[in-house]
Amino acid sequence: MTPSELPLRQRIGQYLTHLALTAIVRLALALPYGWRVPLTGWLVSRVVAPLAGWPRRIRSNLGQVWPDLAPSEVARLTRAVPDNAGRTLIEIYSGPAFKNRLRAITPEGPGWEALKAAKAEGRPIFLISGHFGNYDAIRARVAMEYGQVGGLYRPLNNVYFNRHYVKAIAQTSEPVFPRGRRGLAEMMKFTRAGNIMAMLTDQHFHHGAALRFFGHTAYTALSVPEMALKLNAVVIPCYGIRQKDGLSFRLVFEDPVPHSTPEQMGQHLNDSLEARVRNNPGQWLWIHRRWKEIAGREEAADLSPDGDAEA
Repeated sequence: MTPSELPLRQRIGQYLTHLALTAIVRLALALPYGWRVPLTGWLVSRVVAPLAGWPRRIRSNLGQVWPDLAPSEVARLTRAVPDNAGRTLIEIYSGPAFKNRLRAITPEGPGWEALKAAKAEGRPIFLISGHFGNYDAIRARVAMEYGQVGGLYRPLNNVYFNRHYVKAIAQTSEPVFPRGRRGLAEMMKFTRAGNIMAMLTDQHFHHGAALRFFGHTAYTALSVPEMALKLNAVVIPCYGIRQKDGLSFRLVFEDPVPHSTPEQMGQHLNDSLEARVRNNPGQWLWIHRRWKEIAGREEAADLSPDGDAEA
């Protein structure tokens, strides 16, 4: 979609958000890494989030699926969620500096050994996460060990900001495939050759299966389980979990998802992410239209690459 195809009000809102974000990115990149990350988190949570309507969306989602949260925790999350999003944004734009900070981290969990074994066997591998912590930390660190790690992305809702954001995510690892018929065909060819794909599967997909997430119906794409069964691929849930210093990460690789039915495998992935979000709710992007009950409401601005599996 081009800017001229948008309604005037939406075009103005997107452009203003784009200007704010671009100014923040340019300012932050001029600073040392240890300053730019917390500063960007602060600016996104205090400036961009109110402009984009994120606090309203966060409160709405929390009220829908986690109504027993204390008001003080809801208030904290309306700041913590965009703060993490801002940090993730500038980390991705930081390219080599971000990857250098990941180099010394030792991946942990049984899935790391499973990944090594699958790679040695030449099996395709799907690394599955959500918009949680810094999801690109996984792709960057695995690429250091094995070279190319593919990514599937959906162009941002903000058509202005999307123009340079795709270039930024390609710094983490290539190739990156745009969602769509051609991109999916290229991705399948890449995966079938025994390569590694990193994908996010935590967005609402209205043609998906009616699975559960936080006890509510969450329409979920089953593309990854279906492809895994077809290709005999290994599916590993994994997470780049931000630590208390706001700059470092744990890179956790869980047990591979057992091959069963696409629905059971999809639910396994939802349950895995839910457990991580419950432990660190401020690290998940609560602005997404994830649940059936709120899917039809006006969409908030979206800064993530949306590397979902909505084939």
